[in-house]
Amino acid sequence: MSNVGLLYVGAVLFINGLMLIGKVEPKSAGIFNLFVGALQVFTPLFLIITAEGDNWSIFQASGIFLFGFTYLYVGIANLMNADSSGIGYYSLWVSILAVGYSLVNFIHFQEFKFGVIWLFWSFLWALFYLLLAKKKEIAVFTGWVAIIQSWVTAAIPAFLSLIGYWQHVSFFAACTVFVSVIVLFLLIYITQHHSVKKMKLS
Repeated sequence: MSNVGLLYVGAVLFINGLMLIGKVEPKSAGIFNLFVGALQVFTPLFLIITAEGDNWSIFQASGIFLFGFTYLYVGIANLMNADSSGIGYYSLWVSILAVGYSLVNFIHFQEFKFGVIWLFWSFLWALFYLLLAKKKEIAVFTGWVAIIQSWVTAAIPAFLSLIGYWQHVSFFAACTVFVSVIVLFLLIYITQHHSVKKMKLS
């Protein structure tokens, strides 16, 4: 993925996470989703056109469309107050595909860090499916996952890549960060689960 595009994936995930926890108004978030969605559709088109038939370059560019169409879908739905179930089921489809992109990063590119990052993205899209299509009461949890992932899976890797330091992040450092994030997700889920139970009992 274009490092510039990935940087703005971090921005839109941050805004969408704040929207889900009630800090940003949905229509306001929708406008920014359209900006980033347009960028994430133009970028892969340009990369594919200039790939000169290289299958792996085209494959890598194709993954960017998953993000672009997600953000365009969210942006238009928010601005039109449309039902969210379509976004939810699209997110399920993307979540499954993201596992495939993860495996290709692990096996073909031997890229551990982005292999794990694609798994994180798959998890986030799965949460969007549960929240938007199945109407599960996980908006706040999903929002915090999006906020954390906006930095760990997008903004920070993109920034480090832009300044030439991403390749110097060691396997141990990456594992430490990824495991810490998983533990943080579990703690947030447990906290939110208990909060929801208390609200239902009160």
